[in-house]
Amino acid sequence: MSTAPNLYRTDQSLRFLKNAAEIEPTGGALGAFVSGIDASLPVDPATLLKLRQALNDHHILIFSGQKLTDEAFLRLATYFGAVFIPPEDVPVLASDNAGKTPDIIPIANVEGGYTGNGELHAHIDHQWTPYPSAGSLLYALEVPETGGDTTWINLALAYDTLDEATRHLIDGLQLITYNPFKRKPGDPRPRYRLDPKALPSSEAFPHPLVRTHPESGRKLLYLSAATEVEIVGWEPQEGAALIERLRTHLAEPRFAYRHHWRVGDIVFWDNQATVHARTPFPAESRRVLKRISLAGGRPF
Repeated sequence: MSTAPNLYRTDQSLRFLKNAAEIEPTGGALGAFVSGIDASLPVDPATLLKLRQALNDHHILIFSGQKLTDEAFLRLATYFGAVFIPPEDVPVLASDNAGKTPDIIPIANVEGGYTGNGELHAHIDHQWTPYPSAGSLLYALEVPETGGDTTWINLALAYDTLDEATRHLIDGLQLITYNPFKRKPGDPRPRYRLDPKALPSSEAFPHPLVRTHPESGRKLLYLSAATEVEIVGWEPQEGAALIERLRTHLAEPRFAYRHHWRVGDIVFWDNQATVHARTPFPAESRRVLKRISLAGGRPF
């Protein structure tokens, strides 16, 4: 794990500076653009509170034209929470042999990076851990001309638009999301655990299928698109059919915002209220971003 830099120096270069943040919704199902912020500088308390409220309201915040050192990136992220640290025996992206992860993870198709250039299905980061991350910030350093877009889906809106009978059916259900990092490359990637007698692919940490957001209080459909799951206490075929129906609902374009990256973009998303996916891009293109994830609590 990387050694945390000193974010609390009192030299003149790190004085608190007023930021006149402006919030402009994307006009889509979620997301807002933030202007008037130089994210390389410390942010005043009133602006931080405004950004926190905007994240609750819009689920993702998009900053453009930024230029940050790793120290400044960590300072910005940790205004909103501590860095996510997974349990040592529950691997996640970038875990080493001791179960440790760096504070800043390179999401890149270059040496030392992770996730390559292929498609990534809509997913919730760290959903299979006992305490999934609360949010993440992704900062773009190099981007391809085509492809590599990221789409976020509004899980609160997806829940709200379910019919009343379905909401009644799923409220109170517990969902196990199995750890994809416990499977080896080339292993089958089932979307549901259909054989209850077979050895589970990983440890099980059940979370509510309908999660309540810890700050807004909104109900959310807490479900990824393709990760292996199981509804606790349900017959496998019935559970699989329900999950596929919910996944089809989540895939409707009306719940989504798609972002085409530019160098200097930072996107801060609420991992408790969204899923996100990535389109593929040419292998010969370079896509280099840096990610910081923030610690969360037990879903309820």
